[in-house]
Amino acid sequence: MMSIINRTVRGLAKVLPLCLFTLLPLNAVAQTDDALPADTLPTDTAIAATLQPEPFVVADSVKLENLERDWSTWRPDPKRSLWLALVLPGAGQIYNRKYWKLPIIYGGFVGCVYALTWNDMMYKDYSQAYLDIMDDDPGTASYNKFLHLGQQITSSNESRYKEIFKNRKDKYRRWRDLSFFCLIGVYAISVIDAYVDAELSEFDISDDLSLRIEPAVINHSNGAPLSSSSAVGVHCSFSF
Repeated sequence: MMSIINRTVRGLAKVLPLCLFTLLPLNAVAQTDDALPADTLPTDTAIAATLQPEPFVVADSVKLENLERDWSTWRPDPKRSLWLALVLPGAGQIYNRKYWKLPIIYGGFVGCVYALTWNDMMYKDYSQAYLDIMDDDPGTASYNKFLHLGQQITSSNESRYKEIFKNRKDKYRRWRDLSFFCLIGVYAISVIDAYVDAELSEFDISDDLSLRIEPAVINHSNGAPLSSSSAVGVHCSFSF
């Protein structure tokens, strides 16, 4: 019986320290192990603060970009406007906020493309008709579609129609080439207009735009030190 009691006491002596260690708080265990005061140990708030990520710092330039832009004081960049107009016709005018110019620019492009297409088609038709009337093959007679109703090409008027087809072929070729150069001109004008408009956006003109006219005495000299003459004139000056 005594042996059983002794074994029980020894078992309790081994288990009791472990139970007391698990019941102690974390600060007490740390203070017991490290022998540090309680105020020097990190609290739960400090641990949570160290685990939080640092706030993302936004640059001042990014903040300014995100702010609402004041369009009344905004001025376009001439270089950016130039490059936009070079890449896409009309983009420079959109960047400069001159939307009323877009119908003019795109209308010019559409008109030039239409003229180029039409003149090229007529040039090809009259070129083929001229080739057909110049050869001796009766099967090639595309020139008949250009004749008026009831008219035919005979030996008496063949030379005249040859001259007509040749002149019309050359005329439509010139007009086709001119339409192409007009298309390039509209493109160049759109680019120049976008750049100049952006460049002159900072040109300030005062509200006091006036013309002042007053009499003035004009001195003239002929190069000699003693020879000089005076005249009365009008002096004009602009205020802007």
